[in-house]
Amino acid sequence: MRFAKLIALSEPKISASRVTLPKSNVAALVFSRLISTNCTSQHTGEDAEIEYQDFQKWCNGGGLFHKSACIDPSARIEVGALVHSESAVGANVYVGSGSVVGPAVTIGQSTRTGYNVVLSNCTIGDFCVIHHGVCIGQDGFGFFIDEQGLMVKKPQCLKARIGNYVEIGANTCIDRGSWRDTVIGDHTKIDNLVQIGHNVEIGKNCMLCGQVGVAGSVTIGDYVILGGRVSIKDHVCVASKVRLAANSCVTKNISEAGDYGGFPAIAIHEWRKQVVSARQTSREFWQNKKKKPV
Repeated sequence: MRFAKLIALSEPKISASRVTLPKSNVAALVFSRLISTNCTSQHTGEDAEIEYQDFQKWCNGGGLFHKSACIDPSARIEVGALVHSESAVGANVYVGSGSVVGPAVTIGQSTRTGYNVVLSNCTIGDFCVIHHGVCIGQDGFGFFIDEQGLMVKKPQCLKARIGNYVEIGANTCIDRGSWRDTVIGDHTKIDNLVQIGHNVEIGKNCMLCGQVGVAGSVTIGDYVILGGRVSIKDHVCVASKVRLAANSCVTKNISEAGDYGGFPAIAIHEWRKQVVSARQTSREFWQNKKKKPV
């Protein structure tokens, strides 16, 4: 209650009255208008009402869309979904409940999104499947320290472009670009919980398994397979037809097709030799230690 009083006093233009609820010792403050904070909009009530009036209920599904959006009549926008201004939604598209299609986003025909998908600053190709909780087109993770020693955010102004027949697993995040667009090639399949940083380019027919992390500005060729929890360092190039074993970490360019594994990732047969050698060395060490008298 003391905190509520402080809020009221900090805003001199707010008039408040103390009310005691019947059959209760709980007191409440009744404000004559909304408290303004850093998180609230600066628009007036009239502006908000006009902006809300720009959204209409879509006939097929019951979701809301902005009057400037271009939506094919066969598209279905479920209840709770929202399509913002100047977006384009193609034929037979399905937008699940709780999903948000941001301003100027384009979705190709027959693409389906699950629940709570957020699309911003991106274009989505035809016949894609985007599962629940996916976020595409948000700012990438880029910062630098200025002359005053402060952490400053780098501009993230470009887009993410998703090709045709792409499938993206639940809760995967794909950042938009800063100096080039983030690109996912046609027919690429991405598992759940994958992070793809800004400026990444992934070729066609690739497969990324769960919990893969691709740092910014990585270039990946066609027909690349990344096992679970593979990580790739920023600004690294991976050639086409490369396969990486689970838990591998790529720290430098891979220029030849083949199988790789380990940390740092090396040719798979070399990595297996290292694993066998390490086991043999460990076994011999413990056997010799047991033979020594105490």
